Amino acid sequence: QVQLVESGGGLVQSGGSLKLTCAASGGRYTGMAWFRQAPGKERQGVACMHFNDRRTFYAESVKGRFTISKDNDRDTVYLQMDDLKDEDTAVYYCASDRVPFPCQIAINSPLSLDFWGRGTTVTVSA
Repeated sequence: QVQLVESGGGLVQSGGSLKLTCAASGGRYTGMAWFRQAPGKERQGVACMHFNDRRTFYAESVKGRFTISKDNDRDTVYLQMDDLKDEDTAVYYCASDRVPFPCQIAINSPLSLDFWGRGTTVTVSA
């Protein structure tokens, strides 16, 4: 059974850092994406990685502040978030699919991915 489980969210002050973890099991994954959804807003792609070449993609709003990475031995993906801002407050989800997917499309089309975790909440305080 495919399962994605996010962890690592919490309350952090503006300018601080958090590291989110997505533990994947029950399937074969070729990539992973992180999304976020703030209250009253649409789900937004944040970062994505192709596992075969470790190529990464980021939303413009997080470039230079967020880093997606993968454990070499497991299907565990991380999202290191630095210099957090108020507007980063959201529920963060990891997502993947049963077939290889292009990050360039997935990061802008969350509905294109079939597997989702339940999310972890990040709250950035001023």
